[in-house]
Amino acid sequence: MDNFEKVTTGLGEECGVFGAYDMDGGDVAPTVYYGLFALQHRGQESCGIAVTDTCGERKMRSKKGLGLVNEVFDEEALHALHGNLGVGHVRYSTAGGSRAENAMPLVINYVKGVLAIAHNGNLTNAVELRHELEHTGAIFQTTIDSEVIAYHIARERLQAPNVEGAVKNAMKKIKGAYALVVISPRKMIGARDPFGLKPLCIGKRDNTYILASESCALAAVDAEFVRDVEPGEIVSITKDGISSDKSMAIDPARHARCIFEYIYFARMDSTLDGVNVYHARITAGRALAQSYPVEADLVVGVPDSGLVAARGYSEQSGIPVGMAFHKNSYVGRTFIKPKQSERESSVRIKLNVIPEVVRGKRIVMVDDSIVRGTTCANIIRMLKKAGATEVHVRISSPPFLYPCYFGTDVPSNEQLIAHSHTTEQIREMIGADSLGYMEIEKLKDMVGELGYCDACFTGNYPMEVPGRDVSLAFE
Repeated sequence: MDNFEKVTTGLGEECGVFGAYDMDGGDVAPTVYYGLFALQHRGQESCGIAVTDTCGERKMRSKKGLGLVNEVFDEEALHALHGNLGVGHVRYSTAGGSRAENAMPLVINYVKGVLAIAHNGNLTNAVELRHELEHTGAIFQTTIDSEVIAYHIARERLQAPNVEGAVKNAMKKIKGAYALVVISPRKMIGARDPFGLKPLCIGKRDNTYILASESCALAAVDAEFVRDVEPGEIVSITKDGISSDKSMAIDPARHARCIFEYIYFARMDSTLDGVNVYHARITAGRALAQSYPVEADLVVGVPDSGLVAARGYSEQSGIPVGMAFHKNSYVGRTFIKPKQSERESSVRIKLNVIPEVVRGKRIVMVDDSIVRGTTCANIIRMLKKAGATEVHVRISSPPFLYPCYFGTDVPSNEQLIAHSHTTEQIREMIGADSLGYMEIEKLKDMVGELGYCDACFTGNYPMEVPGRDVSLAFE
């Protein structure tokens, strides 16, 4: 790899989870595959599927690897995953490096049998918990905090009457953000952290029950949305139906759903906790137009998460909205490009400006965030080279000032351009004619009455955090 480097475009999410249980006994691997396909935007580094047959022997079949869903799985691989209960995972590494052994689901064999676990999120006390386990003889195969959760569930199962009881007891020890899907040979369990930082919903298609990170994955497999798993709730799905345990729930006033799901991570056709993502982004765009009006000829959004906010800006301002970029759909959020000799910008590999759209025009460019500033500067340079006379940048999130400890790949303070520069300095650095960020107090308009976490903008974390980057603590 001496001549290549990995390029990351935009922020990264921890991952997406998907589980399916066909009560009629049909194989669920194809359903899980298509569900993961719909969640591919949540992680492109690795993926995996584990299945079991609830009517057969207590064994788990699994396949996982580095790459996209359609790269890891083919028809033959799916056909070999025989079973009517399964769980799948797509991963973007924020805790633990990008390596094959860190792919999920984790399949663990222990004295009570076998479990498969998929996790979205980051634990804030994983380092302490792992050290405790290591000092009592635990041997770890991965460098991800999800294995800490798996160990605790397995240990608690020795005392608990059932798997859902073990999950509950493990939840009493783990802290941080998590949406979990756990399968045993006879049941599927979903659990969500008490703050609701990570999303999880329930769906149903005929006699198949589904758990998924986003509702768009339900639509992809022709399932109906039933409801969201509530913050702190544990749902258990067996041949007898769904049961719920809300004893780990906290006061709704303390709920802290990740606001960035609505700004960027979630697909625009998803609805999370009753809030439609498309509508939330339209609201964000409208708020930007109210806060930062400007005389311009065209509003354009940076694909994909800036597109809807751009439409909202256009609706509010009356400035027409247009498509100024062609996006290369075959490039994920991370990709490999040659170093040194190649002059191609990593942005141009992913985006290309359509000169006929922007030539001679004053442009309002809407994007979801500015992290380090380099990507934004490159796009502005491309627009002006294509003939745009002015580029006014509007960002549908406030400035990033603090790191995230809950599974969003917001880097350390030193790498955050807004941490050490004023808005005017950033405007000059990226080459924009004007720059406006979403106002903190207007975030609530995106999600209505929902409690949300905006700690990456305000530093107001919903729980105690490590105070240092622990994402690679086990490397």
